[in-house]
Amino acid sequence: MLSTFFKKTTMNKAELINKIAEDSGITKTQANVALDSFVEAVTKTLKGGGKVTLVGFGTFSVSKRAARNGRNPQTGEVIKIKARKVARFKAGKELSSKL
Repeated sequence: MLSTFFKKTTMNKAELINKIAEDSGITKTQANVALDSFVEAVTKTLKGGGKVTLVGFGTFSVSKRAARNGRNPQTGEVIKIKARKVARFKAGKELSSKL
């Protein structure tokens, strides 16, 4: 049975920090530093063109979105949307099987 902690539909950063601190027996400050370090490491790796794989959890990578035409929703005018890079997350088998 799931605890009431996980019955919410979303979890923000503060709640995640609280959960990490509680589960690992560290302070919230230490959990915040660890989470910030993780986010920074993933960001730098993706910026450098790499990917981050956490076996069983998933893979963070960068995808390229091609340039395309779109429409201004207020005027209906056709506009060009530039090509760009976007962060992507693909869930691993273990995570997918638990969902």
